[in-house]
Amino acid sequence: MNPPAPAPSRSALLLAFAAIYLIWGSTYLGIRVAVETMPPFLMAGVRFTLAGLLLLGFLRLRGAPWPTLRQWRINAIIGTFLLLGGNGLVVWAEQVIPSGVTALLIGVSPLFIVLTEWMWPGGIRPTVVTMGALALGFAGVTWLAAPWENSAQGGISLTGLAAILVACVSWAIGSIYSRHAKHDADAFVASALQMLGGGGSLLLAALVLGDFTRFNAAAVTLNSWVAFVYLVTMGSLVGFSTFVWLMKHSTPARVATYAYVNPVVAVFLGWLLLGEPIGPRTLVASAIIVAAVAIITTQKSRRDPA
Repeated sequence: MNPPAPAPSRSALLLAFAAIYLIWGSTYLGIRVAVETMPPFLMAGVRFTLAGLLLLGFLRLRGAPWPTLRQWRINAIIGTFLLLGGNGLVVWAEQVIPSGVTALLIGVSPLFIVLTEWMWPGGIRPTVVTMGALALGFAGVTWLAAPWENSAQGGISLTGLAAILVACVSWAIGSIYSRHAKHDADAFVASALQMLGGGGSLLLAALVLGDFTRFNAAAVTLNSWVAFVYLVTMGSLVGFSTFVWLMKHSTPARVATYAYVNPVVAVFLGWLLLGEPIGPRTLVASAIIVAAVAIITTQKSRRDPA
């Protein structure tokens, strides 16, 4: 058993939180641009597999030991929940839902993290205030989705909405499982293994769904290639690795705060760079969702260790 690693400095934690706040907020836009001319599951699978190979190769050159079979197995399971179920469905949904609205919908993921942690063996039951905030969050999603309107009248694709909500559940399961799983791998080695496991699952899904046959390299635009490179380097190597590191050094509730900072970044970038509209419904729904997840995070953090 390796000795426990020293607690990270406050400045390291602040820098890590700033990274997932800003970088992940921008990746929604990157995904939206990449899937304009790239099949979604193939793009995501190559993205994470390439990032995982680069990170694991770098760590091996720095002297990291080769992962054990147990470390491969556990992190592959985590990666499948996080990246196939979590990220893959989001990538698919962004073909029919604007990037800023996608980020707002993912703003309810802390709600699922709280429920998953409660249902986990030894988990903590949410407070009455937290339960009220859960209802508030779903009200925000309902208002944003506007199921009483069709797409032509400004409503959001219900199929895309369902995919994103399933992605939130999958991400919550993977996040809490990663918190409790015992594999003794360094956080960055674990990140590489999760990206390789999740990337492999995404590539398998791409094969089954026909993404390989639909891919046409000549048809991929320069903007999509630039977005893809950004997703591999900043979104995966920096952003995802930082998330895995934070899950080991902070509490799930605090890490989940990225979900209500990302929408602010994503909506602004979608409006600034893609001309995605910001209407009254988006503003009202975003305020409701942000309020709900802020209440939940505050309630949960009071019961978490410092």
